Formats: sequence, structure tokens, C-alpha cells
Amino acid sequence: MSSPTLNALVHTMRYEADGIVSVEFRPATPAVDFPAFEAGSHIDLHLPNGLVRSYSLCNPSTDRQRYVVGVLNDRKSRGGSRYVHQQLRVGMTLPISVPRNNFKLQEEAGRSVLVSGGIGVTPIWCMLQRLVAIGRPVELIYCARARKEAAFCEAITALAAEKSVQLTWHFDEEKGAPPDLAALLAGKGADSHYYCCGPTPMLDNFEKTCEQLGYANAHIERFAAVHVEAPSATQSYVVECAKSKKSVEVPPGKSILDSLIDAGIHPDHSCNEGVCGACETKVLSGEIDHRDGILTKAEQAANKTMMICVSACKRGPLVLDI
Repeated sequence: MSSPTLNALVHTMRYEADGIVSVEFRPATPAVDFPAFEAGSHIDLHLPNGLVRSYSLCNPSTDRQRYVVGVLNDRKSRGGSRYVHQQLRVGMTLPISVPRNNFKLQEEAGRSVLVSGGIGVTPIWCMLQRLVAIGRPVELIYCARARKEAAFCEAITALAAEKSVQLTWHFDEEKGAPPDLAALLAGKGADSHYYCCGPTPMLDNFEKTCEQLGYANAHIERFAAVHVEAPSATQSYVVECAKSKKSVEVPPGKSILDSLIDAGIHPDHSCNEGVCGACETKVLSGEIDHRDGILTKAEQAANKTMMICVSACKRGPLVLDI
């Protein structure tokens, strides 16, 4: 069972930067409002080629009649972004999920520092607009390989100038090197909240830098699956389903999600890659081998939830609240 979907009309497609288009969706039925969303949320696009892909919302979270996403034509595309760029057209309709948020903005924070890398600017741009709208102190560090590959620059520059937001640009092509996050983040304050969305190496560097600087309030969102080298499973294990009152065997090489579906249990799911959060399930007992790209290291260590599409049982008995 997948999440409930909304019928969305592709209203506008716009060139934002080299290799990046924004897509504005509106309700296919004009009298209907889209559900409300928070800054940091994403939606799943159920594409006509059968793929489901998650993209962050980048428009103001006060909008009710539109969702806007930014899509990079990824050179390593497995068919999702390529379809959006080459075949999605204005006037088409497609199912989209209701918004989900794995990258929550702490609106009450004394200060927020937003760091974006490339297409990772999409949720960061949404967060910036929200924090400015509610009058909270915020600054933005925008990194990209080249200025021509950076989306929403004009709008961000205009907003920053109007509201006196501190804005730092770093383009590798102009600086001659990748961003030095330690230098860029130094002295920003241990009580500030730090947010980063970008490619995996940047996120790993961001987490390491925040830890070294003693910044406990660090938040990240990954927009690509984390490929963890899983140990080759040689034994099956059993999942006890507390709500369904079923015991389900998970054989080697098969996911918990697929095993549950085969057993007649249909958990909510979408991406099957551990990045959308749809299949997050409460863990009542058991030690988990986490392989998702959503939970923080602290959340993984707490062992309270797991993404059943990619993560597995490290030590049982595994009991899930499902």
C-alpha cells in the first residue's frame, strides 16, 4: 500500500540553471487545495514510466494552490530526472504524494545557518523564505560547482537584499577549490541550528565539521540513497508484527518490506531506497542494521524506528509495531 496520492497538473516548467528545471504543480481540480506543508518537506512524483521519485518543495510553505520542485537532470539518472527533463510537459497530470517532512525546521531557534550544495538548495530555499517570513535570524551559505549551475540565485539575492540576510556564495569554478566548511561555519555559535542539503561528500563533511566545532544542532537531508555495503546475509530471520499478530520470515537477500507484502501485510512505502521516509516503522524490540539516508546517527543508535525497505535485523528478536 502506497501513500494516498493527489491528482496534480503540471502547470509550469521553468529553466532555473544549467541542467535544472523547476516544475510547478497545481491541483488538477481547481477548487481543491493541496494539503498544507512545512519548510523542508518533499513530495513523491509517480511518473508515467512507473518510477517514483522524491523531490523537495521549494516554494513558500504558505502556498495552498501549488507545489514547486526543482529537478536536476542527473548524469547518473536511473530514469527519474531524465523523464522529467525529456518527457514531462505542461498540461500533463500525474499522481503525487502528500508532503512528508524528514528535514524539519526548528522555527524557534535563536539563529539558523543554512548550507546548500547544488540542487540541495531546493529545501534550503524553502527554509530561507519561511524564516524570513516569520522574522527569525538566518544566514545562507550557497555552494555550487559553477554559478551557471546554481538555481534560484536571482530570487535569493533579491530576498537577501530586501531583508538584510547574510548571504555567502561559493562557486568551486571561481574559487578554484571546494568549500572549506570549517572556515565557513566557524564562529557561528553552538546554540545556532545548522541545516545542510547537498551531495553525499558535502553532507559527510558537514556532519564531521559540526561535530568538530561542537555544534550539536546539525540537521541534514540526503537526496540520494546511501549505499551501505551490507554484509551478505546467510540466514533468515523472523519479524514479529505486533499489530498484525503475524510472524514473517525474511530470507537472505530479501527486504523486510517485500517479505511483509508477500505475507499479506501492506505497509506504507514509496521509494524502496531508504530516502523518502514512507516506510518508517516503530521498532519495539531488536537491534537494527540501519542502511537508510534519513535517520541521524543518534536516531539510528536509539533504535526506535527503521526504514523497512532497506534496513535489516542485526540481532533479534525483531518486533515491529505493524
